[in-house]
Amino acid sequence: MAKNLEIIRKTKRVVIKIGSSILVGREGAHPAGAHPAGVRPGGALSLSLISALARSVKWLKGKKVETLLVSSGAIAAGVSHSGQKSRPRTIQGLQASAAIGQPFLMHSYQKAFARQKLKVAQLLLTRGDLEDRARFLNAKNTLNELLRQGVVPIINENDSVAFEEIRVGDNDNLAALVTNVADADLLILLTDQDGFYTSDPREGRGATRIPLVEHIDSETAARAAGSTEELTVGGMKTKIEAVKKAARFGIPTFIANGRDPQILRRIFAGKDVGTLFLPAQDSLTARKHWIAHTLTPVGRITVDPGARRALVEGKKSLLPSGIVASEGCFHQGDPVDILDPEGNLIARGLVAYDGTELSEILGKKSSEIEKILGYKGPDEVIHRNDLVLL
Repeated sequence: MAKNLEIIRKTKRVVIKIGSSILVGREGAHPAGAHPAGVRPGGALSLSLISALARSVKWLKGKKVETLLVSSGAIAAGVSHSGQKSRPRTIQGLQASAAIGQPFLMHSYQKAFARQKLKVAQLLLTRGDLEDRARFLNAKNTLNELLRQGVVPIINENDSVAFEEIRVGDNDNLAALVTNVADADLLILLTDQDGFYTSDPREGRGATRIPLVEHIDSETAARAAGSTEELTVGGMKTKIEAVKKAARFGIPTFIANGRDPQILRRIFAGKDVGTLFLPAQDSLTARKHWIAHTLTPVGRITVDPGARRALVEGKKSLLPSGIVASEGCFHQGDPVDILDPEGNLIARGLVAYDGTELSEILGKKSSEIEKILGYKGPDEVIHRNDLVLL
């Protein structure tokens, strides 16, 4: 396909996400009698798939394409190695399973990649690492240095220590955020389906694979269904969320079947496999993508119709005169959501005033700020360079 080849020719750095649905072995994951102690057949890591992935990454390296992996599987491996019958329901149980499984996961990668004379490195992240600008830049510098040295970074969420407030939540969305950190050219989400379909292919016949999606609209998003896999998180719904994040950063995404050991070679040969999602035309800078999709808002600001027009149509900064209400305990530099008079989310940005200060100046002219607060702050509550329309 012409569009596929056009994307591939431009790709020098790719982020590949491997889901638990393909990493956790089914029948044939291990040779007969070769299941490690405490590992249930059908629940162990698929060593053959990891070996095939290592060979494909070696092949990509020969094509001068740098590869970063975002790998699920730690919790599933921990559940298997500890002999549990199902995925834990509690945060503590999930964290313990992740701590047990992560060494097995990385050891499997290390052995498979070493056979291809490739070195791997582990990087565990939380949302907190990506929200803090200094830590975000540290992660970027670390990834760049690993790639410079020819090392393959293998990234996972730090599930053993993350709690709800600092979790990304799933590795599909983590992979999309990593494309921003790593300045990648392409995102590939490997799953147990052949791509994105007109309907759920697991629920009967008639579902047709969609080779190309130029824009994700409400109808496309409605087709995405949650996962039914016991040992996984997400499903097609989180993949579409990830695609939208990557698209806003100007990154195309493939969703393809990772159980095909040749899938990466077929994608990079421009074959008609999986589903290619094109990037948004109005893509964001790295910093604005970070504001829109990585930061967690800690407050809300409601604006009047005039301010809404100035933001959405005029691409202006937000002035105090257009604000009618604010909620939340936030400080200067914190991310806040901006709502229109009907309560619809229209933008997100970094606020220039504390919440208590904003409550005093909302609805006032910028020329009145110094008199009210006792000091001359910025004229804008949120400058347009710190604001992203959603």
